[in-house]
Amino acid sequence: MRGGPPQGGSRVETLVGSYYLRLMKRFFLLAPFVLAACDVMDQYAPQPGPAAPASIEEGAALPPPPDAQTVEEFDTTTAEERQAAATPSSGGALLGTTVASLGDAGAPGFWIETPLVSEVGRGRIRYPETGRSVEVELRPSEGGSSRVSLAALRLLEAPLTELVTLEVYRR
Repeated sequence: MRGGPPQGGSRVETLVGSYYLRLMKRFFLLAPFVLAACDVMDQYAPQPGPAAPASIEEGAALPPPPDAQTVEEFDTTTAEERQAAATPSSGGALLGTTVASLGDAGAPGFWIETPLVSEVGRGRIRYPETGRSVEVELRPSEGGSSRVSLAALRLLEAPLTELVTLEVYRR
């Protein structure tokens, strides 16, 4: 039988087998090009955005551990840092008042992100309800709201789950 199916198989099995063979050849011939294209595409992948503003303070607090769950675990400032921040010098130019909420609890240190400033600087915030002030890093915020660090809100003795009205001063 010339041109017939090989022994032990039908013509359909031969056609299906040859189809998969052609498919596998194409796959193995094209696979290196596809993988090479992945490397080229990495050049066009979005790059990480600008880093958060560098802290002005030397020896800023460390970030909290990844498994942090309590307020004490998230607030990594030392007793010395808390004492220094809790005794700011009075004075400074009043920039205004702002309604603020708790900011990123994973961002260490004493800071406020507020639309009242356009560049990073030093200042203090005062919570009129308790009369307490804290020295902070003033950071511009991207939106119209203000956010305060966990450590600063704790020193102000302000509620962590409420909006608070704060006075903002620049040094």
